[in-house]
Amino acid sequence: MTLLLGALFLFLLMGVPIAYSLGLASFVYFLAVHPELIQVIPQRLFAGMDSYALIALPLFILMGHLMNEGGITRRLIDFCMMFVGRFSGGLGLVNVGSSMLFGGISGSSTSDTASIGSVLIPEMKRRGYPPPFAAGLTVASSTMGMIIPPSIPMVLFAVTAQESVGRLFLGGIVPGLMVGVFQLSLVYGLARRRGYPRERVARSIRQMFEQLARSALVLTMPLVVVGSVVFGIATATESAAIGVFYALVVGALVIRHLSVQDVVRSLRLAAMTSAKIMMIIAFSQVFIWVLALERGPERLTGWIVEAGFSGAGLLLLIVLIVLAVGTFVDVSPAILLLTPVFLPAAVSAGISPVLFGVVFVSGLAVGACTPPVGNCLNVCSIVSGLRIGEIFWGALPFLAANVLVLVLISIFPALVLTLPRLIMGP
Repeated sequence: MTLLLGALFLFLLMGVPIAYSLGLASFVYFLAVHPELIQVIPQRLFAGMDSYALIALPLFILMGHLMNEGGITRRLIDFCMMFVGRFSGGLGLVNVGSSMLFGGISGSSTSDTASIGSVLIPEMKRRGYPPPFAAGLTVASSTMGMIIPPSIPMVLFAVTAQESVGRLFLGGIVPGLMVGVFQLSLVYGLARRRGYPRERVARSIRQMFEQLARSALVLTMPLVVVGSVVFGIATATESAAIGVFYALVVGALVIRHLSVQDVVRSLRLAAMTSAKIMMIIAFSQVFIWVLALERGPERLTGWIVEAGFSGAGLLLLIVLIVLAVGTFVDVSPAILLLTPVFLPAAVSAGISPVLFGVVFVSGLAVGACTPPVGNCLNVCSIVSGLRIGEIFWGALPFLAANVLVLVLISIFPALVLTLPRLIMGP
């Protein structure tokens, strides 16, 4: 175990990409400890990717790119402006509201950051908002894309943990909405204290109905995608395909903003992103197999049982570990590496796998916004032209809302488990 983990951290410190660090660390272990088992590496590489459920990942990623290219973001922003634009800090409130809606459709925080940030950050700067505030708020609000369904990290966790995608989707709804409400409250309070402007919005009933009609098909999208999984109409993979078809129809035939070139670009970007994730999945399966061979999860479970951690106490400990790991490990590899290690211990302590998954992904969502690795920070830096440190300090007050939600759902599991039990049964 010492050799395996030491080699992994050494390769990471040398700047080797995470996928190859996992593979090289496993290779070093086999050479030094079990050279007779070295033929296991290619077997585990292909076995790790041989899962029907994993087809959902590239499809959800493609759906998010099609939405970005199809003009759906602009309609969501206009819809949110109608409701919250008239309040102090209207554009900031629109930023959070749009992330709640867009994250619940695209399932990706980085897509949320790129699409909403490219529209709202320049506009917030023009209206007098400090650039770190505008960029930091965009980054922090994008975390809802990992929590509110459909969520790409939730699908990845479900595949890794062999858990129901529908239950995880339902479990993320209340925590995601809580993050949104807390961030909206923070924005409104800061806006009133600092004198951020209100926006001019349509007030007539007719204009409101027209805006609602323009956004109706867009707002229906998460209900179609998530509802088809929850009610057993489609599997997660099939629902992702439905989402892609829906995004194509809305973008090309309804909004008429999606061209053939946009579709080709979306396919290329989705293929590149999916390939990176699949490489990580493949090499992580070799690494996880070695951990199982060395009985790492069993040792951790035994230590936790001996230490006498309660359910809430163990969850809070895992939250601290996840927040620390998230600062230097990206979301996908963290899910693949840590789920097999911590999930058996959590189950032995009486924690529901659904609760563990929602807490785990919600913690990693914060990690996506913390330096030096945070993907959302890096995307926002490109969009805004600000340094990562400036964006992080601007995001810090809003990320505190995420941490508060993490603590609350760890102490009060019913916030996560009530909806799955009501809709899908015990």
